[in-house]
Amino acid sequence: MGRAPGSGEAELTDTWVALEAGADPARRRRALRGAYESFAAAGRVERPVRPVVAESWRRSARARVSREGTARVELSDDGLAAYRDGHPLARVMPLFRELMGAYAMDGEHLLAVCDAHGRLLWVEGHATPRREAGLMNFVPGARWAEAATGTNAPGTAIAVDRPVQVFAAEHFQRPVHPWTCAAAPVHDPGTGRLLGAVDITGGDRLAHPHSLAFVSAVARAAESQLALLAPPPSAGSVRLSVLGRDTALLVAGGRTCGLSRRHSEILTLLAQRPEGVTGDELLVELYEDETVTPVTLRAELSRLRGLLGPELLRSRPYRLAGPVDTDFAGVARLLASGAVTSAMNTYAGPLLPGSRAPAVVRLRRRLADQLREALIARRDPGLLADWAYSPWGEDDLPVWRALATALPARQRSSAVSRVRELDSWQGS
Repeated sequence: MGRAPGSGEAELTDTWVALEAGADPARRRRALRGAYESFAAAGRVERPVRPVVAESWRRSARARVSREGTARVELSDDGLAAYRDGHPLARVMPLFRELMGAYAMDGEHLLAVCDAHGRLLWVEGHATPRREAGLMNFVPGARWAEAATGTNAPGTAIAVDRPVQVFAAEHFQRPVHPWTCAAAPVHDPGTGRLLGAVDITGGDRLAHPHSLAFVSAVARAAESQLALLAPPPSAGSVRLSVLGRDTALLVAGGRTCGLSRRHSEILTLLAQRPEGVTGDELLVELYEDETVTPVTLRAELSRLRGLLGPELLRSRPYRLAGPVDTDFAGVARLLASGAVTSAMNTYAGPLLPGSRAPAVVRLRRRLADQLREALIARRDPGLLADWAYSPWGEDDLPVWRALATALPARQRSSAVSRVRELDSWQGS
């Protein structure tokens, strides 16, 4: 979005870029500072605030992020080392260093990599900005999720799942206003699951379209590298991913395809029932509307068989020809073995969250309840925060109560405020 008419400043060509080529950083910084104070005082968004930033500010305000606060460090020392060594992005850290290390050192910038919960795993680069960034806890182990620290490039890139650049007072917390950052999300190339984000952070020199293009290219290179490093699928293996997705991703016979919502629901149910189900059972389990006829279901199954092939989908009863590895079953297995941290890291979100099919709704609730109960029992503030600050956990009162209790006394204020807010909403 450009400045007010008559200002002479050109419109941005890309809402995700903070500063268009040729714009004056000092002038934009002053304009943003005024807009920021207006929003802080009255909740009103003014130019030149971009839509992506305005929406992030509103989300940050709803999450009750402190404007004067700093990020909380959740992992340190051995706990941090063990966690990041086992993280999928550890495999591409050499690539990040190769592509971005010299750029960060020469430009006095920082290279940062975070997980899917906005927790910084690595922060590397020039010593001067590292010391300065340490004053606001931009350090490994600190949580920079948008819901915890407000608008910032790595946190917002994860929240909106696309590359984004944040400049000066576009940041929600005042201690971050001197900085500019650009970040891009990184996904598992096999399942599409969000793994985290790669970020470049520094001063005004990063407020340029090239820095966003650069970090986006690095993220794509990392995904390509992860694809090359992935072990080849075994013959006949079938993988179904449905967590945090409105529609499923199926990998079968070396081929990856996205499914419609109804086909996603059918395969989820059949993966749960290897013994097979009858047409009447499928009808009851898939459709809320009792007027849906068996003909409609048969048509859906016929289209699905045409997509998958008869070698995978059998009939009489309807069943899958072999075992299917599902992401939700993986989470359940980890929980059953007591590996709560691994289960939480694997849980990409609710199972087919848009589905209203009765069988899917039950499965979604059961898995979420099992994971929630395990997190509350573990009383680990980092794991509880992973859930509480997620899109699906922001209104989860039992988890927020557990988090408020598990946090050290000096860090409880925002969690206690959220508990009171949710109590008032749910008690009214």
